[in-house]
Amino acid sequence: MIFVQYGQIDVLDGAFVVVDQNGVRTHIPAGSVAAIMLEPGTRVSHAAVRLAALVGTLLIWIGEGGVRLYASGQPGGARSDRLLYQARLALDDALRLKVVRKMYEVRFGEPAPARRSVEQLRGIEGARVREMYKLLARQNGVTWRARDYDQKEWDAGDVPNRCLSSATSCLYGITEAAVLAAGYAPAVGFIHTGKPLSFVYDIADLFKFETVVPVAFRIAGSPPTDPERAVRLACRDIFRSTNLLAKIIPTIEQVLAAGEISPPAPFAENILPAIPSPDSIGEVGHRVL
Repeated sequence: MIFVQYGQIDVLDGAFVVVDQNGVRTHIPAGSVAAIMLEPGTRVSHAAVRLAALVGTLLIWIGEGGVRLYASGQPGGARSDRLLYQARLALDDALRLKVVRKMYEVRFGEPAPARRSVEQLRGIEGARVREMYKLLARQNGVTWRARDYDQKEWDAGDVPNRCLSSATSCLYGITEAAVLAAGYAPAVGFIHTGKPLSFVYDIADLFKFETVVPVAFRIAGSPPTDPERAVRLACRDIFRSTNLLAKIIPTIEQVLAAGEISPPAPFAENILPAIPSPDSIGEVGHRVL
């Protein structure tokens, strides 16, 4: 995956080419890029979008450093076996519990309590999260009551809650980009369910307390005139400095692997494509011209 900012993406000699503000051209091999993250100030030509669709490169329009996800192009890197794999894990109660237990372990650094249901683990997780909020508030001199916000009356919330909401919104942006780039469905969650971004919330929670939540409380402790903007810029910087996007996708694979099943093989009676795709030297899911 690559990030492009303040440049124009076009096609030259069958490959992507990025022309920056100074007219410098940088070639990007079409078969080696799973996703192009388009940051503000980037323009994409019709030819580049067509090439991305042909070779299976996902185009994702994001904010600086991935703090927002505005839109995504054709998910060419996704494969039906990945989606079926995710759905099977989510629909089977035993497999779902294995994945949820792994998420708990990744998030808190210790195995989940034995013989607990998903609902019980969710309750334990909520209690621990509330205590972590209180601890961070004390460390940063923040007056903390509870997690409380109303999207319809954003300005009515206190500064700590506004900072937290802004920070988690940034994390959801980069996490959704990772989920799409990995070829999975944002809506098929394991702990969170019934929302368009349920799986995004599941994965974002695994990184929340090591990235954006400490930033939110630090800024809330000495609030600037525009705390939401300060949080957004701080999240952008931490996403870039920690290369967070590169960490999220392996973690997705890690927690799903806890289900101890493999992506499903094609059914024996499946009808193969009339025009099969030629062999590719690119990553899994890429197509070739």
